[in-house]
Parts: sequence; C-alpha cells; structure tokens
Amino acid sequence: MSSDRLSARRIALLALVLLATAAVPFWLPLMVEDYWVDIAAEILIWSLFAASVNLLYGYGGLLSFGQALYFGVGAYGVAFGLQHFGLGFWGSMSLGVVAATAMAAVAGVFAVRLTWHYFSIITIVFGLILYLLTIGAKDLTGGDDGLSLSLPPFFAMGGLELDLFDSTVQYLFILFFVGLCYLAMWVVLRSPFGYGLKAVRENAGRAGLIGLDAFWLRYAAFVMAGFLAGMGGALFALFSRYASAQYMYWTVSGEGVIWTIVGGAGTLFGPLLGTAALIVLREEISSIWEHYLMALGVIVILMVTFAPRGFAGLMESAARRLRRPSSAPAQSE
Repeated sequence: MSSDRLSARRIALLALVLLATAAVPFWLPLMVEDYWVDIAAEILIWSLFAASVNLLYGYGGLLSFGQALYFGVGAYGVAFGLQHFGLGFWGSMSLGVVAATAMAAVAGVFAVRLTWHYFSIITIVFGLILYLLTIGAKDLTGGDDGLSLSLPPFFAMGGLELDLFDSTVQYLFILFFVGLCYLAMWVVLRSPFGYGLKAVRENAGRAGLIGLDAFWLRYAAFVMAGFLAGMGGALFALFSRYASAQYMYWTVSGEGVIWTIVGGAGTLFGPLLGTAALIVLREEISSIWEHYLMALGVIVILMVTFAPRGFAGLMESAARRLRRPSSAPAQSE
C-alpha cells in the first residue's frame, strides 16, 4: 500500500512539474522581466547538450570534451540548409541533426576504442580539428563571426503561420523537442541497453564475461550522445538565428561537463538542474559584477567538494530524510 501511495505521489509531482514547465511563458513574466522566457528556452537547449555529456560520462564512464563538435555541426547544418541548400525550416533542422549524428558515428569508431584520459584527449583532438577547419573556411562558415540566419515559418496552413519570433511559441517549440529527447533517454536507460551500459561503466571485463560487448555499447552511446548534442545545436541555431565556430571549441564542452557534475552525473535530470542553476546564477551575478566567472568558479568548487553527487543527490537525500520519520513508527512495530 505504501509503495503504491509513494508511486502515486511521484506521478502527481511529475505531472505538476511538467505542467509548470509547459506554462513557463505564462507565469514567469508575472514574476520577472519578459526576457527570462528566452533564458528558460536557452536553459532547455543547453541542458540537452549537457545530457549528451551525461550519457557518456554519467552512464558510460567516458568523459568527453568533444561534444561541442556535434553541437556546432548541428548548428551549421541548419545554417547551410537555410542559406546554401534552400531546404526550408524542417529540412534544415533535419540536416543539422543528421550531420551531427553522422559525424559522431565516424568519430566514435576511433574514440570508443580508448578509455580513461585517452578517450578525453582524442575527443578534444577531433573537436580541435574541425574547429580549426571551420575557422579556416571563413568564406563558407563565417569563422568566429559566424552566420546570421533568416528563419521561415515552421508551420503554414491557409492564413495561419507559426514562427519562432514569438517567445511563447519559440519556448513551446524548444520544450517539445527537448522533452522528446529526455523521454527517449528515459526509455533507453531503462532498457537492457541502458543496464548493459551501466554494467560496462562499472567493470567492462566482468560485463564481457556475461556476454556484453563493451565496444558496441559504448559506440551506440557515443552516437546517441552525438544525436543529442546535434539536436541541441540545431535548436540553438534556430533560437539565436546564428551559427558560429566559437561554439565548437572544447571549452564549450567543458561547460557541459561542469553542468553535468553540478547537477548530478548519472541522473536523468541532473544536467537540467545544473544547467538551470549555473545559467541563472550567471545572469544574476553578471548584472552586478563583471568578474562573475570567479564567483561561479567558487560555487562549482564548493559543490564538487561538499556535494559530489550534485543537486540531484542533494534532492534525493532530502527526500529520504522527509520519508524517514513516517517510516520509523512502522519499523518499531
């Protein structure tokens, strides 16, 4: 009975959180300035990027500093589709995601053969190679200056047209695709593949003894992570109307690692929590102090030192403490 009641509470809490998240464009402007709706949309996009890091690091034990490569490819795929190929809105978005996934499929063949710091190094190398190529091809890519985009409507029927110039429509559009990606991750991680990936993370040798192929599990996770980062890059290009080589640099991947660790590596929504916390802090502190990165650095150090499981771990510990008094009488009986 108690377990049924607990699961019902979780379902009700999840439904409440989902409803509040979907209604952000309606209640958030009542509390703060309207531009925070756009910041909320940006948080969703970057959380998807951090989720790609989390899939490799939190569930696969592979620390990647190259996810910015696939983020940038996703963004440039949208830009090229719109400016050079005339593919329209959906064709350009699809091109960005497919190109990033294909790039991850090629790089993964070489990367996942390595582990530990060797894996981290080769992901940085892949990212730097494409970053330098992108900088060098400035006539095509715009280099650091980037490419500005002009977006067509994503839906047109009769006299009705929907585009991303309305902040509410834009937020709901981004939320839809980010939500689909998180739902897909939830399904995958609860599947035999997800449990196999965790087993390989804990001990690849023992996992091999029960028939698990560490290479193919890691490779599949690497390609999936490339897809997530590419989707994030495509959404960011549509959100910012801009694609630039600066988002392909390895330090951008480092931010994704920090968001993941602060939020809670190895948890589904940890990247979202870490991304939201640090971006909100960035916006607030930067408005009053130009050296805001120093403050953020101190906060990250304190979190890693005193809460190594991140915000997700803190929330889980708090939930356990709240449940403990109610379960104590039953144990005494």
